[in-house]
Amino acid sequence: MSWFEHQSVILQALLAGLFTWSCTIVGSAIVFFFKRVSRRLLDVMMGFAAGVMIATSFWSLLAPSIEYAEPAYGKFSWIPAAVGSLLGGYFLRFIDAVVPHLHLDKEKADAEGGGTKERKRLSKTALLFLAITIHNIPEGLAVGVTFGALANNYTTAAYIGALGLAIGIGLQNIPEGAALSIPIRTDGKSRKQAFFWGAMSAVVEPIAAVIGAFAVIAMTPILPYALSFAAGAMIFVVVEELIPESQTNGNTDLATLGLMAGFVIMMILDVALG
Repeated sequence: MSWFEHQSVILQALLAGLFTWSCTIVGSAIVFFFKRVSRRLLDVMMGFAAGVMIATSFWSLLAPSIEYAEPAYGKFSWIPAAVGSLLGGYFLRFIDAVVPHLHLDKEKADAEGGGTKERKRLSKTALLFLAITIHNIPEGLAVGVTFGALANNYTTAAYIGALGLAIGIGLQNIPEGAALSIPIRTDGKSRKQAFFWGAMSAVVEPIAAVIGAFAVIAMTPILPYALSFAAGAMIFVVVEELIPESQTNGNTDLATLGLMAGFVIMMILDVALG
């Protein structure tokens, strides 16, 4: 057994969250080598991230949610998955509405969320940063709740599955970091500034991971709801942000192929490892 496997699930969640954050840092470092990345490549990268998140939502979150609920809910084991996913989606919709942010490839006038004064007060860089940060929240929660679930439901398969989830999210964080740092650099910021903003966009992941792990340990009955909550939040991000952004620049087929590649890679990781 590895050193990592011997640690408390809280520490495992924290370390896994730090790993996914470090992958964002690696992706953001691309800005030191390139000032621009083609829109085609960005769309493929966003499609890939969307595919990973869709696969994660089902195999790593919704399916285990239903499985964990079965002893208590019997034939109604779908209830926590349904309720939790809806709550997760509405939670992200609420965050989306109250936090000022700007999607990639948009002008500052197209910023969403918050009040008009808040949007005007923030720089374009800050608005882009907030947009990416918002959808890193469910990724961190997903890592946290899967490791937190091990506290009372430990199996080797579940442990390896949690590792697979962290690896999958980390993989899609690499292009995600580049997808933020490069536009910030293109907008006139220095390479160091672009790297900093890109890297820090995922600092919420280890924080959310620890919160998710604590929550399911403190309140074990909420585990099926917590898993599906993270899934619903992820699905909201994919449908509201990643897919539309990747499909509106004339690279529809490539973005779709990127999504399929991300989906298949994450499916293989989850099924083969978990």
